[in-house]
Amino acid sequence: MRNFPPRRAGWHRLSAALLLCSVMVPVSATWADDDPESLDIMERQMERIQQQQMELQRDLTMMRKQIAQHRAHAGTGTGTGEHSLQVSGSAGHVRGGWTPHEGHITAMGERTPPGMGAPHIGGHSDNPNGSFLDTPTFESVVAHRDEDLISHMANNNVGPHTRETVGAQSAGALGSKVFHAGAVSIILGGFFDAAALEENRHVASGIFNSWANIPFRNSSNFHTDNFNGDARYTRFSLMARAPLGTHVTVAGFVESDFGASAETTNPYESNSYVPRLRQAYLTLDDAKTNWHFLIGQAWTMLTPDRVGIIPRQESLPETIESSILAGQTWTRQWQVRLVKDFLEHRLWAGLSIENPATIYDTTGFSAYSDNGEYALPGSGNYAKVGSNGVGLTGSSTNYSNEIAPDIIAKIAGDPSWGHYEMEGIVHFPHDRSVIGGEGQNHTAIAWGGGGSMILPVIPHTLEIRLAGLAGKGIGRYGSVLLPDATLKANGAPDLLSSAQATAGVIAHPNRLVDVYGYFGMQRSGRGYFDSDGTAYGYGNPLSDNSGCWTEGSSACTASIKSVEEFTIGAWYRFIKGKYGTVQAGTQLAYSRVHTWGGIGGAPTTSMSEIFFDFRYLPFQ
Repeated sequence: MRNFPPRRAGWHRLSAALLLCSVMVPVSATWADDDPESLDIMERQMERIQQQQMELQRDLTMMRKQIAQHRAHAGTGTGTGEHSLQVSGSAGHVRGGWTPHEGHITAMGERTPPGMGAPHIGGHSDNPNGSFLDTPTFESVVAHRDEDLISHMANNNVGPHTRETVGAQSAGALGSKVFHAGAVSIILGGFFDAAALEENRHVASGIFNSWANIPFRNSSNFHTDNFNGDARYTRFSLMARAPLGTHVTVAGFVESDFGASAETTNPYESNSYVPRLRQAYLTLDDAKTNWHFLIGQAWTMLTPDRVGIIPRQESLPETIESSILAGQTWTRQWQVRLVKDFLEHRLWAGLSIENPATIYDTTGFSAYSDNGEYALPGSGNYAKVGSNGVGLTGSSTNYSNEIAPDIIAKIAGDPSWGHYEMEGIVHFPHDRSVIGGEGQNHTAIAWGGGGSMILPVIPHTLEIRLAGLAGKGIGRYGSVLLPDATLKANGAPDLLSSAQATAGVIAHPNRLVDVYGYFGMQRSGRGYFDSDGTAYGYGNPLSDNSGCWTEGSSACTASIKSVEEFTIGAWYRFIKGKYGTVQAGTQLAYSRVHTWGGIGGAPTTSMSEIFFDFRYLPFQ
């Protein structure tokens, strides 16, 4: 009888790969006892294992043909000696009772010839002679490790998010149910929201905290309390995800709410606020090479994360206010992001090209036109910093001139205790000036650097979050939206220094209650010049602040130096079951605004608020 080519117990390895499929779901079930989010992971694993079973079935059919060919060549035939192996069940169990024995495998009580190699998972042969390579791996069995599973594998005693928390909802958490449309998995997320606040100043911004518009004493709004209720932050999200092969997965995510306002919107009758696009992006993840690609509108990569550099795992406060927290680093904007992880998902490096924008302060510069042009010293001189929107953009919004995208780099680490990040940004403010009839373009180089950390004092129960960013010309990356630049005498951008920081303590005393306290701060530098008796620029000591203390006075041009916020709050999930979660929260916040000194002094102002919120999370 002809001997089979030696394969060093390849069947033993195939058996191990199949048995791994059979134990994946029971292992995941132990996670479910500790983390509801694991239910989602289990379902996704089961889906992938089912797909893998189909590939294994094809491979096994090919192996049976090869065995038949060998036996026919040896004169033994294929009759009753052919193996019978079936893979079935969503848990990936193998029928036939595989047992390793000195390089041989018995299936259905039959002993196979020694040395048969295991098939290469994926349904193709890498051996030119037609036999299969015996190299099944963990990745080839579970097919793809999505962001949730990666979070578990790189457990840093911080995350991933428990999807019911408000921080997770802010980042874009999805539900625990997975629907299928062929090979595409559909996952829903979002919540129904009803929020309200009472504040001791009238800032007509709803539950969005507009710190730069907190009134001084010269405004009657400083002396007027205000109540506002809002359901506009009701949110809906959807992800469609599908495998593109053994290791690569493609996904599309979209998230929307009603937190925008069209020019025709009014609060008097229909309250018909327009839908707002929060996030919409495509991702490609390769579990074999550990490369991760994202393109579309998402949270900027500067936003602190909880684990790795993973979409929807951003570390955001548990606050009710939709502006999040003074000093928080964030934007949501178009970007192209490429991330690589190393050391079993413990070390991450990312580079992102993101949509730019520049906030200019034009204090002292009169409008030369109504289309982003401001008068400079001298007759007929002006600087053009942007243009009003046309077509599908807002006609009342001035869009800044930009010459290049923002460039952001980040390194993140997830040891066994805590999450740590370092990041940097380069931004290129750009404008044009016309002086004496001669036009000239100007480009400045803005920059910044920072970092963040999450310290799990009591893992999954009590954590401390710290984050900060500092540089020049990057004020818009903070919640307060302090300016990036003002203008020089020649019309070129004059970059303003910027710093922002947050610190928080978050406790989860049990699965139903979250308690938090935060401090946030954002600060801006100043840039100015004087010409012909006129004070130009941000924080100019010759600015007229003399009327800031007198109600009805217009002599108050104070420039903000810093904003601070202290806040505490709690959430209680009083209904939690198979039909979702209902939770209620309350928050107390105190904000204080400091200004740069001018003629008449440096006025300050403050605002106290109490927020209430009620949410139904149907998918969590």
